[in-house]
Amino acid sequence: WDVSSASFVDSFSIASQDGMPSGVAFGKSGEKMFVVGNDNDSVFEYTLATAWDVSSASFVDSFSIASQESSPSDLIFSKSGEKMFIVGNNGDEVNEYTLATAWDVSSASFKHSFSVASQDIFPTGIAFSKSGEKMFIAGAKGDDIIEYTLAAAWDVSSASLVDSFSVASQESSPMGIAFSKSGEKMFVAGNDNDS
Repeated sequence: WDVSSASFVDSFSIASQDGMPSGVAFGKSGEKMFVVGNDNDSVFEYTLATAWDVSSASFVDSFSIASQESSPSDLIFSKSGEKMFIVGNNGDEVNEYTLATAWDVSSASFKHSFSVASQDIFPTGIAFSKSGEKMFIAGAKGDDIIEYTLAAAWDVSSASLVDSFSVASQESSPMGIAFSKSGEKMFVAGNDNDS
């Protein structure tokens, strides 16, 4: 959990599927990878022959989210892989999908959405606590991380605003957010400082 100790390993091109990838997520075993793309407004599913090794990825399937969002910026899954969430900066909302088969995007169906427009009109990243009872949105307009509680775990329709935290001193265009397992470390990727 110390990014200052990081060293580059490898990369994997998804250019054949989308020319403007904007978010990535992994299955809990590390054997599946999902990328949301801004060019085709779709989620692309890959299998990894070696868990957590993107160089071993191969394309499996895709799922269009164009009916809900034309500018998707990030995605995340519930722990079980039976729910998928897409945040987008065209609708300024989080869209929730159910997956009939866990971790299989071809089985996804739209459920409902939750607007974050009152807090930020350019949401770019999304994260959940491991219980699914807290949701966090990175906002590029307000340069902050916005926290919500969910009355029903993994159900964005039950979300309510708690607070926000400014990252403007470090980054004026936050794009992605992630937490350590314990929730005691937060990581924000930024577009201005490329860090």
